[in-house]
Amino acid sequence: LDLPRYTDIVPLILLSSDGETFISADDLRINLWNLEISNQSFNIVDVKPANMEDLTEVITSAEFHPTHCNTLAYSSSKGSIRIIDLRQSALCDSHAKLFEEPEAPGSRSFFTEIIASISDIKFARDGRYILSRDYMTLKLWDINMDSGPVATFQVHEYLRPKLCDLYENDSIFDKFECCLSGDGLRVATGSYSNLFRVFGCAPGSTEATTLEASKNPMRRQVQTPSRPSRSLSSITRVVRRGSELVFICYDFILPTMSLAVSPGE
Repeated sequence: LDLPRYTDIVPLILLSSDGETFISADDLRINLWNLEISNQSFNIVDVKPANMEDLTEVITSAEFHPTHCNTLAYSSSKGSIRIIDLRQSALCDSHAKLFEEPEAPGSRSFFTEIIASISDIKFARDGRYILSRDYMTLKLWDINMDSGPVATFQVHEYLRPKLCDLYENDSIFDKFECCLSGDGLRVATGSYSNLFRVFGCAPGSTEATTLEASKNPMRRQVQTPSRPSRSLSSITRVVRRGSELVFICYDFILPTMSLAVSPGE
């Protein structure tokens, strides 16, 4: 584990559905607070080992269940999601449910754990599903099925041949967030060059749209690259639109990190 890469995580502050408590989370601990008590908190998750050399994973994201104030989920740099029940014990050193995708035999490489690290998780409004984002994909999990995600959406598959270069310039450690629409029919996450991806997650949906965060809303929708070019700082691709050849440049210094969806529309 490359610890210096993870120690710059900004602490998370998340309010529970009861409106009385909230959690603060960093890369090693999750603390529970009461809004009426400002000088005391309760440590509910602690992954710090007695010897820091034994540290194998860190906390990367946390989220309260939208309706059950006793339930929260947190993700780790090893690509796992744990759901804990605050009613079980004061220190939630054991989880109620664990979600992680089994590693395909023979697929492990130097980058496997890095790209599996989950940078963000979000509960669906009804609390039935959890959306997670790692470097390459979005995954949708049913909290009643711990065998694997119910859907996987490819976001950065075209970058797989460039993982070595992305590691060298630290882009592989970029932390992208994710979100779900209020009706639960779409999921979205950011990419590079001011782009973000929107996927339909209703049964049978094939929707996969790439949009640009632009000040000019009349610009045409861009195409998702199918293969990387030789340059890392940007990927340039030629796309034919009718009889016109258009050069599209994917710039790795313009990542779209954060997204939010209106809860009502």
